[in-house]
Amino acid sequence: MLNDQQIDSIIVRAFDDWKIYGKRVLFIIPDNSRTAPIDQIFRIVYNQLKDRASTVDFLIALGTHPPLSEEQIYRRVGISSDERCQQFPKARFYNHHWNNPDHLVTIGTLSESEVTKLSEGRLSKAVPVTINRLIQHYEMLVVIGPVFPHEVVGFSGGNKYFFPGIAGPEIIDLFHWLGALITSQKIIGQKHTPARAIVDAAARLISAEKRCFALVVKLNGLAGMFAGTPEEAWSQAAELSANEHVIYVKKSFQTVLAQAPEMYDDLWTGGKCMYKLEPIVADGGELIIYAPHITEVSVTHGEIIEKIGYHVRDFFIKQWNKYKDFPGGILAHSTHVKGSGQYENGIEKPRITVTLATGIPEAICRKINLAYLNPDSIDLKDYDNREVDGILYVPKAGEILYKLKENITIK
Repeated sequence: MLNDQQIDSIIVRAFDDWKIYGKRVLFIIPDNSRTAPIDQIFRIVYNQLKDRASTVDFLIALGTHPPLSEEQIYRRVGISSDERCQQFPKARFYNHHWNNPDHLVTIGTLSESEVTKLSEGRLSKAVPVTINRLIQHYEMLVVIGPVFPHEVVGFSGGNKYFFPGIAGPEIIDLFHWLGALITSQKIIGQKHTPARAIVDAAARLISAEKRCFALVVKLNGLAGMFAGTPEEAWSQAAELSANEHVIYVKKSFQTVLAQAPEMYDDLWTGGKCMYKLEPIVADGGELIIYAPHITEVSVTHGEIIEKIGYHVRDFFIKQWNKYKDFPGGILAHSTHVKGSGQYENGIEKPRITVTLATGIPEAICRKINLAYLNPDSIDLKDYDNREVDGILYVPKAGEILYKLKENITIK
């Protein structure tokens, strides 16, 4: 694990190499749904730059998540309101607004031929690349964020903090649906993927200098911190993440109880419990997302999800005329939570059952095509240390990927 002195040294050395001093700098950081020591890094960054950079601004890479309150932003960077005024007066904080045209600018287009090539023929359409217009006012954009196995692009981090982090809806929908077409089980934990290729191609349209601190986070600290371009830093972090964030098991389990941490405050984010554990649920088995604190399907997208429900990929593909006008990112989320399966002759056959033991009412669970279990009926002692009985309990699900040993990730 890196100690405080090593973290400080990596940041200072990177700032020297990047000739960051005197520049207008925008730092792009995750919201509270990602585990990372942003609070510690914020203080180092600010103290290094407060007297030597023209700006020390921070943009929250929300993607389509809801904006953070002032209190939530301060919690993310580990300061109080009083400290903000007295110790960090130069820092400015901004939320990303993904669906407000007034906050976006078009920086180019990925052509139909380029999308066809990058998607390996799965999609053939041009897509405008829109991004938060704030980036136009800075000479350097610096991503600070963790890298974990990811259901859409293979591994998170790097240029993903631009797309979808601070992007507009068109590019978000395109590459998320691409990931769904490939399926989460095939893409998660893979380093080089068509969806990552789309993200990197979009990032090449950004004219400002781009740099990145890519973090590999463990429960007791940072296993690694890599500085460089988003591509370079992410690549090194993804290699380490493949070793640190993947647990291989010898057999699949009939029942998996995935406890969602408090940082997932709706099913939109809590669905990560499914993505990271689906590979080790036996055919016909059940994955239970246990999260009494989650009371909403999605703060942002709940209305649309209630219309379409959760379904396997082919449910949408084989009825494409009916669903083609729904946002690709929401369709993708639907397929990732429901998991793999088949849709034939009007009958949907998911590989496993996904059950919600949350604060979402039973009627809503049934409406969105997921099973329901009263969270009050769950005694965690009944699930703990039951591996020999085909039952696995994961107390902080959503970031660590579980895979069967015979399905070792190919880098």
